[in-house]
Amino acid sequence: MDDTRILLAHGNGGRLMRELITDVFARHLGNPLLDTDADAVTLPHVDGELMVTTDGFTVEPLEFPGGDIGSLAVHGVVNDLAVAGADPLYFTVSALIEEGLEIGALDRYISSFARAARQNHVVVVAGDTKVVRRGEGSGLYLSVTGIGVRRSAVRLTIDRIAPDDVVLVSGPVGDHGIAVMLAREQFGLSGELRSDSASVLPLTRAVRDFPDLKFMRDPTRGGLATVAHEIARASGHSVTLDQNAVPLRPEVVSVCEMLGYDPYFLACEGRVVAVVDPFAADDVLARWHALPEGRDACIIGRVETGGGRVILETGLGGRRVLDELEDDPLPRIC
Repeated sequence: MDDTRILLAHGNGGRLMRELITDVFARHLGNPLLDTDADAVTLPHVDGELMVTTDGFTVEPLEFPGGDIGSLAVHGVVNDLAVAGADPLYFTVSALIEEGLEIGALDRYISSFARAARQNHVVVVAGDTKVVRRGEGSGLYLSVTGIGVRRSAVRLTIDRIAPDDVVLVSGPVGDHGIAVMLAREQFGLSGELRSDSASVLPLTRAVRDFPDLKFMRDPTRGGLATVAHEIARASGHSVTLDQNAVPLRPEVVSVCEMLGYDPYFLACEGRVVAVVDPFAADDVLARWHALPEGRDACIIGRVETGGGRVILETGLGGRRVLDELEDDPLPRIC
């Protein structure tokens, strides 16, 4: 029996499953609230408005420049809570592991998950493992539920967005999508670009108490343009983006030009898109520019009356409609 790889027996409820939970998951994720012998746990009372989010993660390859599926899963759920104005507190995590995955690799990913969780002061309070047959699981899937608390009185919702509001982004877009694609070494391309996978908590904590902050979102799958479409569809107004203002790294531009990708639809994993009253934009940018995570933050667009469309003002002075994404140019990236 190969004791270096995941077997179907690791999911049968017996000795191998118990040892896997003890030697990998509990060793890295253990804390006073996590009881691996219990079916449920009691959480301490907290003051404030509880918020809950859930997300699933699949990425190919499982490790990429700037992160891996473990840190990516933590950042993804932390960021969903952060852009809602909350501080993350607790996670539950379900791991679907493919038969044949190296146990050493699984240990690295869970160690990475635990390290990222500690950095964001989050503890895992419950979890589950399942093993799927070889060829059915792409190595590892992680499903994470996050529980946080919001104490700010500022309401961050799309229905507060109005014409003349401005759209900000905290840094260059598209890094994660292109970094993962380059890590696959497809199309004969390679590069040194790193994913932007990171917690956005410093960015959201810096500005979430501004009364004129209307809305925040992390532009993951579908990228910046998809967030703009969500705003346009829900508000009934149009979102106009300035092509010259949207920050893009040269590596992202080069790959997009070679392969025909639209960088505005590429995933980010450590950026914030914010909509603010125009009179508050400079104050929000000043707060972000004071942080290393926000030094490249800028105004990239505005909200216009009616239409419900997303429009890109090109560098040549023209305007084109950015249609909603229909296909998936870069699957399995987050």
